[in-house]
Amino acid sequence: MKPETSSGGLDGAVVLVTGGAQGIGRGVCESFHAAGATVVVADLDIDRAAGTAAGAARMSAVRLDLRDPASVTAAFEQAAERHGGIDVLVNCAGLYPNTPLLDLPVAEWDEVYLVNVRGVMLASQAFARLPGRGERRIVNISSAAARSARVGAAHYCSSKAAVEMLTKVLALELAPLGITVNAVAPGLIEVAATASLAADYVATLVAGQPVRRMGTPAEIARACLFLADPQASFVTGSVLDVDGGFLAGTALPPS
Repeated sequence: MKPETSSGGLDGAVVLVTGGAQGIGRGVCESFHAAGATVVVADLDIDRAAGTAAGAARMSAVRLDLRDPASVTAAFEQAAERHGGIDVLVNCAGLYPNTPLLDLPVAEWDEVYLVNVRGVMLASQAFARLPGRGERRIVNISSAAARSARVGAAHYCSSKAAVEMLTKVLALELAPLGITVNAVAPGLIEVAATASLAADYVATLVAGQPVRRMGTPAEIARACLFLADPQASFVTGSVLDVDGGFLAGTALPPS
């Protein structure tokens, strides 16, 4: 990690964001860039990734297919060669299909785990194998769904629960390399994909949380910025909930 600066310690840091071309990932890219970091937008859709990076100094794009170990290795090596290393990895890429258990094809289950769990492992492995430049950071994007069951999301919920335990194991294993590993667990975030959710689902979820609105990608990004900052060097193996209080429980009238 580059020396701390008055901007919060991320000036000159190189940050790779998986799934960085849209949604929460794009918000994370924009926030790290605004904080002075050099940002690599890593995404399966290279055209969209290039569009995200277009016209911005200190931003570049790389194609990354988390289902393919060779693609993961190549993307990290390419980004590290281009920028002299990578200081921060933010694992944002993920799939969120909705299929009831009795209709759930094995192929769909496997695809969710390939991207949401094995993809996080492969990206973290490739990052950790790069030569270090002092302290480094991994921030994984989990979900409130890791600890809150959702009908039709057996694969998604369980995959995010796996990401949270993977975060803790990586925190133990990678500490000797000077790498901290944490996760951010968003609640319902207002992105393009949210528009496809059932109106009743959104209304019920929002009504059940203390902060009665959806969150924004920028609010998730601010949590990532905190965990990536040099001043967060004593935080590892943690999950930071950014969910409008959803996981705190439903506010009940006095008993």
